Amino acid sequence: MRQAGTTAWKTIEGILLIAVALVFVFPFLWMFLTAFKTMPEVYQFPPTWLPESWQFQNFQTAWRSGPFLTYVWNSFLVAGGILVLQLLTGVPAAYAFARYRFRGKEALFALTLIALMIPAQVIFLPVYVELSHWGLVNTLWALILPYGASAFGIFLLRQSFMQVPDEVIEAARLDNASEWKIMWTIMVPMAKPVLVTFGLFSFIYHWNDYFWPLIMTNSQEVRTLPIGISMLKAVEGGKQWNVIMAGNMILVFPILLIFFFAQRHIIRAFVYQSK
Repeated sequence: MRQAGTTAWKTIEGILLIAVALVFVFPFLWMFLTAFKTMPEVYQFPPTWLPESWQFQNFQTAWRSGPFLTYVWNSFLVAGGILVLQLLTGVPAAYAFARYRFRGKEALFALTLIALMIPAQVIFLPVYVELSHWGLVNTLWALILPYGASAFGIFLLRQSFMQVPDEVIEAARLDNASEWKIMWTIMVPMAKPVLVTFGLFSFIYHWNDYFWPLIMTNSQEVRTLPIGISMLKAVEGGKQWNVIMAGNMILVFPILLIFFFAQRHIIRAFVYQSK
């Protein structure tokens, strides 16, 4: 009787999980299939599920509607540059919060956590004025520098560094290893799954960021891929949804590729954090 109840509950749990997965997957699947449809088929009612004939030229049309190679290159520079800066600033800060005792440590860490709660839209005006005084508006630096430090990254790495046994640190110090060497050759390799996970989150967030590049840039040469995709609607008269969906597929393809290769590290990171 008890085993039958357990089996029934597992069946219900599986059905619920499949239903939730379908809710999240359906918009992406619809976007993918629409990118290969003809225009009459996009507006057809009742809608079709699979394209009657696969229109690969929609991707070619989307790519040729603007300087997409420039957009892609700018997006890589911005997302990659931000990630490098965040690691250079976040790793030493997290190590200090995790392993050092100093006056004001708790207050500084509380301020770091408060920064997590402040959205970029709240502070964009003073940051814009400051970058304007420096002459950096409409440059890639205006998209990179404001995100050079990540409160979320510091918090995540601090939690990971705190799980490293004290004996490992003490043994390294007895071998006359410097704090810098301990941080980069012992702590960082042991936190590799967390670093990969944070790097993926950071890259995805800034790859898809639309608000900040929109207000900080005003020329095609420094704009990023999300801005280019949004301009497809104007270029194509707001009616070519198949071309717009093809542009969205171009936008998400690098993210899917990175996630495919990094998913093993992400699972390890969450398992490691839950211990």
